[in-house]
Amino acid sequence: MLKTIVSYNDMINAFIWGVPSMICIMGVGIWLTLNTRFIQFRKFGYTLKHTFGAMFDKKEAGDGALTSFQSVCTALAGTVGTGNIAGVAGAIALGGPGAVFWMWLSALLGMCTKFAEVTLAVHFRERNDHGDWVGGPMYYIKNGLSKKWSWLAILYSTFGVLTVFGTGNATQVNTITTAIDSALTSTGAFKHGLPSGVNLGIGIAITLLVLVILIGGIKRIGRVAEKLVPFMALYYIIFGLLVVILNYKNVPGVFRDIFEGAFAPRAITGGVVGSMFIAMRRGVSRGIFSNEAGLGTGSIAHSSAEVDHPVQQGLWGIFEVFADTIVICTITALVILCSGVKINYGKTAGAELTISGFTATFGGWVSVMLAVALCCFAFSTILGWGLYGSRCIEFLLGKGAIKPFVVAYSLVAIVGATMDLGLIWNIADTFNGLMVIPNLIAVLLLSGTVIRLTKDYFSKEKSAK
Repeated sequence: MLKTIVSYNDMINAFIWGVPSMICIMGVGIWLTLNTRFIQFRKFGYTLKHTFGAMFDKKEAGDGALTSFQSVCTALAGTVGTGNIAGVAGAIALGGPGAVFWMWLSALLGMCTKFAEVTLAVHFRERNDHGDWVGGPMYYIKNGLSKKWSWLAILYSTFGVLTVFGTGNATQVNTITTAIDSALTSTGAFKHGLPSGVNLGIGIAITLLVLVILIGGIKRIGRVAEKLVPFMALYYIIFGLLVVILNYKNVPGVFRDIFEGAFAPRAITGGVVGSMFIAMRRGVSRGIFSNEAGLGTGSIAHSSAEVDHPVQQGLWGIFEVFADTIVICTITALVILCSGVKINYGKTAGAELTISGFTATFGGWVSVMLAVALCCFAFSTILGWGLYGSRCIEFLLGKGAIKPFVVAYSLVAIVGATMDLGLIWNIADTFNGLMVIPNLIAVLLLSGTVIRLTKDYFSKEKSAK
């Protein structure tokens, strides 16, 4: 029965992530890049100065809003997760080292796509019944397009509600249990993996923590995210860079494999991965799963930011994709490929492959440290996607549906602790692909607004100088 479900889901994924999707995702990114005159490159220095450079400026947000830093941390809580660790490992195993190249390319274009999504989300946001700022694809469809497009907003929100249970929760909890299992097994605490009762206990503990935080609303989520995200990102980056430095002799060969494998994966994988399109599909889909450029979900968190101009927050969208994929995903890829750990190409892989890259360099003790990082990554993602799901269900059914949703969402952690990783990732890919469609249609139709707002913002900046 399970094999049949996997088989059918693979067929659906092959269609959703087929040539048309690749053309749409990359095409919209190229269109926005050209029409904003390569803003992600042209204004990259400006972006870093006004995002990373101003990250720790002390500022308080008003009622129903977050500071720009809290908003980006909440968005990064959703993006910087198991997609950066387990997702990258899966992309390399199924698409070869060349998948990393396509992940980079999709991220470079995705920086502009995310910029457009965030700018639109802030521009077309509104206050809900609680006085909170709410926005995202469903709101820029509702408030930016005519009423005849209202079905698109409903479609996006419906896919969003369905997606968060798998992408935002089940896959994350599954990775947490895998990380803990690998850590304890490598240290000799358990020779044959975690007992099923331990997995259940982990699921229950996560359920309770998620419930307490999400019930507290956007302010509580923002406060947790601004403390957790910087810590976990820096923690992981330092350990990853140490692996690369200690294996520096392998770095040139790894980059050669990445670029060669992007166009001729057969030569690198021994023929197991023989198609450039497979490498492209795995790289792009895992890249989007990680940085969410094209999904529009991150813009839901960004729409809560207290800013003077939509483009001001849109710049954080560029920074977010850069930090998530160009920095953190690349470090994961280099850890796996530089460490020389064996990769079973053509077979599903997850966090355990990334962990093996670290342990091959440092020894078994580091698996405990990595388990901590993985748990932080995954838990932050659960919180971020819990917010996305809450906003989607609120848009569909009103504020009365939020608490029942939060309870149901929290309980999924118990299920995710015992499910099969391969099936979870496959289903997550399916719903991610479905969310892309209505969002990219809206972003493309509203691209003129993005261009106008961008010109307005930088003309005011020029005048002020």
